[in-house]
Amino acid sequence: MQELVRKNIRALQPYSCARDEFRGREAHVFVDANESPFNTGYNRYPDPLQEEIKSLLAPIKNVHPDEIFLGNGSDEAIDLVYRVFCEPRVDNVVAMAPSYGMYEVCANINDVEYRKVLLDENFHLHADAMLSAADDHTKVMWICSPNNPTGNDMDRKEVKRLLDEFPGILVVDEAYIDFSSLRSLRELVRLYPRLIVLNTFSKAWASASVRLGIAFAQSEIIALFNKVKYPYNINLLTQQYALDLLRNSEKIQRWTNDVKREREIVVPALKEVKCVVKVYPTDANFVLVKVTDAVRIYNYLVDRGIVVRNRNNVQLCGNCLRITIGNKEENNEVLGALRSF
Repeated sequence: MQELVRKNIRALQPYSCARDEFRGREAHVFVDANESPFNTGYNRYPDPLQEEIKSLLAPIKNVHPDEIFLGNGSDEAIDLVYRVFCEPRVDNVVAMAPSYGMYEVCANINDVEYRKVLLDENFHLHADAMLSAADDHTKVMWICSPNNPTGNDMDRKEVKRLLDEFPGILVVDEAYIDFSSLRSLRELVRLYPRLIVLNTFSKAWASASVRLGIAFAQSEIIALFNKVKYPYNINLLTQQYALDLLRNSEKIQRWTNDVKREREIVVPALKEVKCVVKVYPTDANFVLVKVTDAVRIYNYLVDRGIVVRNRNNVQLCGNCLRITIGNKEENNEVLGALRSF
């Protein structure tokens, strides 16, 4: 693992938070962090390691608290992968395509070569192609499953081959895993020290505006993320919200089941719409639909106050729209508009 980490990160002395220096001992007077004594409840810096959230989240996700990193959205964890493991202008990463755009954006920001490997015509992943694109400077591979924008799970046998044969970091983004019938790969984190699994509060947990992302990995990688991240990356209001949601987490499964039920109605209904050419299989809370003219239909829907995602310019997704599964009223409005086109 240490050979994969950038030399400057290995040598980095992280910023020491005032609250870390007395951790494990009791205190009631805080005059160490130059905080205001006024506005009690909001005048103190938040827990830099979000320990209470992790203690509640760990049993729900069947992991240990020290295998959890919490970030300002999953994008913070994505960026940290580059900052911890990839030497700018030296190393490269390999990613399947099409997939989530922030992997490439963060690569460009960090000045790391981004190598795309196209999925096949059915949006399936082939480990041989990913491995062939790698070389001695490939530090990371990116897998999104279920994939965005295609919606499908990646073949676990192919992912397992990458885990077994690729000597670098394998990141599996499972933002949509709660809508899939497959079990999460975070259960393999303890077996594979180079595996990072991403998750989020944005999708099944219905909290996109809160911006709270999750990374699961062995404690050595989590410690590296905590070493490099900004000291108080999750603010108090977000932490309080997350704690309340975790204490009432039984409703998450209800929300997820409602989306799945609507998906089972929307997908077959879309197949009967005249302007729809193909509906791709989905394991997520959205569906990729090939239509007769994506640009015209997108603008037609916008004119009626309906916003979908136009993926026409994405590789392998010509004339495709990505449609999120909403509530019954939203789904009926989308279907009605498409039937009238």
